[in-house]
Formats: sequence, C-alpha cells, structure tokens
Amino acid sequence: MEKLSHHRYQLSGAILLFFVILSLGDHELMVCGENNLMVMGQNTTGEVEEFQVGVVIDANTSVAKVWLTCMDMALSDFYASHKNYKTRLVLHVMDSKNDVLDASSAGMVSLTLPPIHHVTALHLIQNVKVQAIIGPTTSAQAINVAHLGKRYQVPIISFSATSPSISLAQNPYFIRTSINGSSQVNAIAAIVKKFGWREVVPLYEDTEYGHGVIPYLMDAFQNINTRVPYRSVFPSAATDDQITQELNKLGKMRTRVLILHMLSPLGLRVFKKAKVLGMMNKGYAWIITSGLGTDLNSFEPSDIETMQGVLGIRPYISQHKEVAAFEGRWKIKFRKEYPDIERKLDILGIWAYDTTWAMASAVEKPSNSSDILRMGPQLLQDLSNFKFEGLSGEFQLVDRQLQSDAFQILNICGSGFRDIGIWKPSDGTNKLNLQPVIWPGDAKDKPKGWEIPLKDRKLRIGVPIKDGFNEFVKTTNISCNGTKYDVTGYCIDVFTAAIEMLPYCVPHEFIPYKKNESGKAGSYYDDLVHQVEVQKFDVAVGDVTITATRSRHVDFTLPYTEGGVSMIVLVKKDLSKDTWVFLKPLEWKLWVTIGAFFLLVGVVIWILEHRVNREFRGGPHSMYQWGTMLSFSFSMLVFAHKERVLSNLGRFVMGIWLFVVLILTQSYTANLASMLTIQRSDPTYNDVNQLIRHGYTVGYQEGSFVFGMLKRMGFDESNLKSYKSPAEFDEAFSKGRSEGGIVAAFEELPFIELILAEYCDKYMMVGDIYPYDGFGFVFPKGSPLCPDISRTILSTREERRTEDFKKRWFKGERKSCDDDKDPYGSSNSLTLGSFWILFLITGICSALAIIAFLTVFIYENKQILIDPSATTRNKILNLLKRFCEHDENRLITYFEHPACSDQNKVVDNRVHAAKISIDVVDSRPRIHASPMAGNVSARSDNSNAEMGNYTTLGADYNIASGNCTPADSNTGTYVGEL
Repeated sequence: MEKLSHHRYQLSGAILLFFVILSLGDHELMVCGENNLMVMGQNTTGEVEEFQVGVVIDANTSVAKVWLTCMDMALSDFYASHKNYKTRLVLHVMDSKNDVLDASSAGMVSLTLPPIHHVTALHLIQNVKVQAIIGPTTSAQAINVAHLGKRYQVPIISFSATSPSISLAQNPYFIRTSINGSSQVNAIAAIVKKFGWREVVPLYEDTEYGHGVIPYLMDAFQNINTRVPYRSVFPSAATDDQITQELNKLGKMRTRVLILHMLSPLGLRVFKKAKVLGMMNKGYAWIITSGLGTDLNSFEPSDIETMQGVLGIRPYISQHKEVAAFEGRWKIKFRKEYPDIERKLDILGIWAYDTTWAMASAVEKPSNSSDILRMGPQLLQDLSNFKFEGLSGEFQLVDRQLQSDAFQILNICGSGFRDIGIWKPSDGTNKLNLQPVIWPGDAKDKPKGWEIPLKDRKLRIGVPIKDGFNEFVKTTNISCNGTKYDVTGYCIDVFTAAIEMLPYCVPHEFIPYKKNESGKAGSYYDDLVHQVEVQKFDVAVGDVTITATRSRHVDFTLPYTEGGVSMIVLVKKDLSKDTWVFLKPLEWKLWVTIGAFFLLVGVVIWILEHRVNREFRGGPHSMYQWGTMLSFSFSMLVFAHKERVLSNLGRFVMGIWLFVVLILTQSYTANLASMLTIQRSDPTYNDVNQLIRHGYTVGYQEGSFVFGMLKRMGFDESNLKSYKSPAEFDEAFSKGRSEGGIVAAFEELPFIELILAEYCDKYMMVGDIYPYDGFGFVFPKGSPLCPDISRTILSTREERRTEDFKKRWFKGERKSCDDDKDPYGSSNSLTLGSFWILFLITGICSALAIIAFLTVFIYENKQILIDPSATTRNKILNLLKRFCEHDENRLITYFEHPACSDQNKVVDNRVHAAKISIDVVDSRPRIHASPMAGNVSARSDNSNAEMGNYTTLGADYNIASGNCTPADSNTGTYVGEL
C-alpha cells in the first residue's frame, strides 16, 4: 500500500508538474551577485563556476521581499570581499504561494494534489538540479520539504521555520539557521515567575508551528509550579465567529494570564477580537512568543494599537555598528526596489543575510577547485562545521541549528514598543530584571493573574456545621426559612483578617455545608474538601486539618494552628509529698538574705542594748553573749524572744524588723499552704498498644480524620466512639469502661487545648504527638488565591493577631496540665525581687540607728577624743573600754510579782538616783533611793530577786508576802540590781 501510494503521488506530481511550473514561471527569479547570471563576481583567473541553490518562499509577500533583499545584499557583500573565490551562488527563487498542508490533507496525500511548496521544491531538485534549498517559510512547509531533502540528499536550510516539531533526527538533511522555538520557553517562564502568576492559559494555532512548542512550554511551567488549567487552540483559518467564541470561553474563566503563540496573520486577528470583547483592559496580562515578537517591526499602527500593554519576546541581536550600517544600506536598496512598500528590517532578514553568507562560504574550497560541484552530504558537513561572526552575532550550528544567546523582552505601548529587559540562558527562571511595565488598560500595577469572572458572583466559601467546639466555627440561623446564617468563630476571624489584607478586593459569602447523614463515619470533613475539588465551593474554611490524602486533590494554605494528634486520659492522684517541700515557698536567694538580716539585726540590737541592758552585758568574746544575740535574733521569727529591748533605738530597729518578719512569715505560710494543696497526677493509661491489646473503647471527634487514623493504628471500629462537644467528651469518660464509656480519646492539639482549659484538673495529655499539620484553608488545585492567602496568614501571625483571636474565643491562654517532674516548681517560689524593698528599709533603719548611737556615744565621751596627751590608738581603745562599761547614769528597774499584774507594764525605763542605801528590814534587804526623775518600769517574768523599798516621783509600791500595795509617797519595793 505504501508503495502504491508513493507511485500515485509521483503520478499526480508528474501530471501536474507541467501546469504548476507554468503557473509559477512568472515567480521564478534568478539571482547571482548583482543580478547577472554569467559574469557576477569574476575572479582573477576569469573563471566563474555556478552553484545552484533553490529558494522556496512566499515571494509575493512584503516580508519575503525584505528577506530576498537581504539575501541579495549578502551575495554582493560576500563576493565583493572575496573576489578570488571561484564559485558563485545562483539563487532560484520560486513562490510557494503561502501554501500549507494541513492535517486533514496530509492524511489523504495519495488521493489529492501535493502542496505547491512541495512541487516547487521537487521541480528545483529534479529539473533545475539545485544542490541546496533555502526555505520554505513556515514550519509546516519545512517538514514536507525536509522529506524531499532526505530522499534526494539535498540540504534544506531554513531561517524562518522555528517549530521544534521538525525532528532533526528524522530529517538528517534539514538545517535550521534560526533558533529552535523551544529555546524561548524558559524566557517566558521567567516572566511568569517574575510576576508571581500561578495560572496561565496558552493560545496557539492548530499547525505544526503552534503545536510544536507547547509540550516544552508545559514543562517549563511545571518547573515553576505554574498551573495550566486550559489550552485554547485556534484553527489556522479560523473565522471571526470561531475566534469570538473561543475568546468568550476564556473570558468566563478566572485565569487572566494569556500566552499567545501564533504567527502574525492569525495572531493579529485574535488581538482585534480580544480588544472588542474587553480582554485588552485592566486585569489581563498577555505575552506573545517570538513568532509575533520578531514581526513587530512590520505591524501597522492599527495593529500596534490593538496590542497595547502586551509583553513579548524575540531573539536578542546586539545593535553594533555593523548592524546599523547594514540597516542603513538596506533601507536605501529596499526603497529603491520597492518604493510603494513601507517595511522595517527584522530579525529574520538578518538571519537570511547570515544564511546566504554561510552558504557562499561553505560552497567555496579554494584549495580544491576541481571539487566545486560537491554533492549534498559534503555540503551538509561543511555547513554544520562552519563558524563565523555574522550580523546576528556568532554564527555556529550546534546539532544543525543556530543557538540563541539571549531574548529581548518587549513591552508594546504608545505607537511602538520598548525594550524592558534581556533574558539569558544562564539566568534560568530566577534572575530577571525588568523596567516598569505598562499593562493592558494603561495599568501600572501588575495584574494579579486571576479574578472571579462574573461581577455579580461572590466567592463561595463552604463552612462546616458543628454541634460542638463552636469556638472554632459557629453557624447561627438568622432567617425563618433557614437560608441565611451568621458564621463566626476563631477560624472565621483568621480567614477574614487574611482576606482583608489582600491588595485587592475579593467579595465572598459563607455557605454552611450540611452533613450527609448517610455518609461514612469520619467522612464529613473529607466530603467538605471534596466539594471544593468538584468546585461546588471556591474555598472551604473551618477546622479542616491538612493531610497528605486531601492535599492530592486540593491545595491548602499554610497552617494557622498548631498541628498534631495526641491522647487524652483521666488523671489519678498521687498524694505523696516532697520531703523538702517546706523549703519550696521561698527561693534560696531569699532564704540566704533572711538569714543574713537576722544576724544583722541581732548584732545591731546587741550594740544598742549592750551598755544599758543587763541581758546584753558581757564582752564580745563571751559565748553567752553570742548565744544570747543569736537566740534573740532568731526567736523574733516566732515572736518568742524573752530579752527585753529597753533602748529607744533598739526598739525602733526591732519594730521595723518585726514588721518585715510578719510579712515574710505570712507570705511563707500562704505559699506553703498553696503548694501543699497541689497533688501530683499520673495518667490512668499511657500506652496505646495496651488499649489496642485489651480492646478498650476510645473516643474521637465526630467527622474527624482521626477515625481513619485510629483504624490504621489497629483499633477495631467497634471500639471507636464519637463525641460532638466537650460536654459529650466528659460524659463519655464519666460513664467508665463498664458502662460503655471511653478510657481514652484521641484529639487534635487545638481541641485538646480547648478541653484542658475547661477540665484541666480532670484530664491530661499523654504519649506521643502524632505529626500532622494544623488547620488550613482549602482551595482548588492550582488556585492563585491560595498562595496570596498563605502570605497574609503569615502576616497575621507575625502581627500576633491570631493570638488576639485566641484570647477572644478561648478565653485566655492555654492551661498546662502536664505532670512536671517538680510539682512545686521554682516558678511558684517567692523570690527576693518580691521583698527587696523591705530589706532595703531594714538596712537603712539599722544603719541610721547605729549612726545615731555612735553620735551620742562619741558626744558623751568627747573628753576622750580631745585629750591631747592620748594617741589615736589610745583614744580608740579608751572608747572601746568605755563602750564595754556599764552606764551608771542609766538605771534599769523592774517590778516583778504576780500580784502586781495591773502594773505589769513599762512606765519608764530610767530612774535617776542621787542617793542609794541598803539596810535590812524584817530580815530582808531594803533599798532606799532619793529620786531624781521618772516612774517605775515593770516586767512580767518570775525570776528570783531581792525586794526593797525605793522612792519615785510617782506612786510608790511595797511588794512583800505576795501582796502589791501602794506604799507611802516616799517608799516602794524594788527588785533588781542597780
């Protein structure tokens, strides 16, 4: 059959060849040097050989005339600078009449006429005997002609067919002196990544050129995590209605980033219709590939007007002086030959120039003039290895195609376009610096890349309906017919705050999702996620946990809560106490400070009382005095000191210190009592395997994915019991195992936080935390809104707004119910910082008392200091001796007798006596004193002492035989020592 088809094809071509050549005869053009076939470029020997090269091109188009002019100039320039070369290229130009073999005609090639470009190429090979063909124009034409090149071993060189669908491996005689269209996809991907677009839609024509680059474009977008939700294909000969219909379909989609990969004829028609349909307004982003980008110089002003704000790319050619000079000469020549055509030099024209130059160089081999008419394989090898510096830059073929160093990024605005950046292969998709862009609709802010297509439609947000744990999501029916709900809760507040921080407005509405009563256990939230996948909802907001299974079907934002699952059990009390708990109420620094101040106050009072109080008499080396001082100091802790402080300064210091001691003891007692009420707690169960092994019933929250997790862990479904709220949770535990209750519950950390805040003293979290992400908002796969919301969630967390929402809905911070190793932890101990001001006051008062005492003491003994005969050392020693002496001018008196209880109070501690005598009355010693001033001072102890009479300025008392009776005005009973 293949052989028959081949013969039919040859037969059809033979029959029609004559007629086709007749129809093309007027379009054949012989070009050699300066249009002279015989003598152009004559060398020094006068011998010129011709090398026949065919050119298959759409000769009647204005762009083809640009290319032919460039080729003509290339030959003139080459042979002008290589006059000694013995070969001359003869270009046989034949018009392909813009003929394209479409897919349908390709399948019936044996029954239909061959395309004109195929016939022209065959004519050039068989009749003109060309040894190479330049062209044809399009990729579809190039594929057909490349088959002829393979068959006849004639190199086919194309500077305009860029489609990667032309397989160089299957067409070994095809040479591409332009870039491969696949080399531009990374530049396009870099633009998309630069502006953060997550969804794009390619628009391309249904030809070899259109389809060839799309697989490479998809791979490039996949590498930057950009989704392609739809591909828009236009027939190469699409009608206006077909274009309008397809553009309307695109307008109803949310994606607003459109990649146009078409040739100029169809591409310009698409832009004109898009402008009419409002798709060239603000919010859209258009990017054109190099096919249209290289033709921008040839577009009419009206075409540019319809493309305002479009970004485009085209191969970058450095504008060095050689290019500028060539462009000037080309303009003169083109206007001379085609005065009625307004065109600009384009990149393909420069490639045509370099291609022709390379051909002229490759066919010449000065060292071997006898092998001028070389055949195809040798020419193919010579061209593949040829290298020179052309107008477009370094001309070097790698795998028989030109390599592109960079792409120029253009922005169409005003009456033309401007260069906004250069992309190089070394940049990849990460480095791209662009100047400011003017977008469609004369917008200066980049389009976000998507939008809700219908203006009267809001974002549909599905929320769960919960019977418990309403702190997270609460739905309240606010209408009689049940169609309107008020949705509140922690999750709602976080989402609202996040969506309000977006730089654009997103109208939205919350729609409660009713539970499917016939659904499987634990499937409610999976069903809610599925509604987003099937686009019943645009978003799902609530206490939806991020899991691997769910993320295969939808996209989640970053988590906004703590993640993980753990076990909750009842606590059992451990009443054992810490042996050293009595030291815990105060930290060690406070204990040390208290001890130091006890010693300090004891020393201060001893100094103040030493000269006037018998209880504090004795030298500093006396062990009795040290014992007295220490016992007095530490007994003040319980107010049990028996020594009486008699000096005013001593009373002042002791009063301050007793006040401090009172505060310390009361604080210590309160804190110790609080600590002793803390009871250590241990879990009733802490081994999950024990629960599974014994078949104990455990709980989970209804509708949660935890149900599936427990089944995978090995729990039998019959041992799983659901609850809806914290109250049902507590009730299930309260029933106990014997009454069908649960012994443990598995819950997510945010819910555990809520449960323990309410039942902190009853339950505790134990065991491992199973790693799961926290709650996230659910979006369809590839949604461009998802990453924007994730970024705003991060902002709300950094600003601690989520903490404010927690305080609002969870009534404060989380309580810690963990069983610490130290139940009376140091965090509960009173610290020195709480009492430092009291110790400061005590120290200052003690210092002032000592200063006052020393001032009076030194003043009273100033004669020692002013003694001129004593040395300083003697003065100091004399002062110390005087300090150790008893102060005879200060008589300390006491009344003591049980019968004198009414007078058992301090009246005065000084009785100044001018004359004292002792005699014996009734076998008892009597003391007679002439008073100077003051009343009596009494004390309440029962120590043995001698009784006597003395005279005071006030009432006199006579103590004898257990009676305390007033004496006459001049006598009284004295007990004590003078």
